[in-house]
Amino acid sequence: QVQLVESGGELVQAGGSLRLSCVVSGRAFTMYAMGSYTMGWFRQAPGKEREFVSAISWSGGSKYYADSVEGRFTISRDDAKNTVYLQMNSLKPEDTAVYYCVAQVFGGGSNRPRDYASWGQGTQVTVSS
Repeated sequence: QVQLVESGGELVQAGGSLRLSCVVSGRAFTMYAMGSYTMGWFRQAPGKEREFVSAISWSGGSKYYADSVEGRFTISRDDAKNTVYLQMNSLKPEDTAVYYCVAQVFGGGSNRPRDYASWGQGTQVTVSS
């Protein structure tokens, strides 16, 4: 496993934008470089189950999005900085949640939480109406 630290969550008005960052570190890098990890984001709103938001393949060639964020959110990665980003535009109150960064070695971009071995602690995003 690797350690994931998210940042960038805050209170924003509806229609606004935020960029979340997730820095990856850990001893697992001695076995697998950053470029071996499929990275992703999940979110969990109060009283709701954790849901898939987006993922980017270990090669960066494939990106996956939940229907609810398609066209508004963009995932990207900078392997030189061991960082994955989630650019969130046109935010809606229903985007309010704790956002979690996830990682899986050579993952397939799954939308299932159980397919990711490493999880961050989460960052709170609150969108006011």
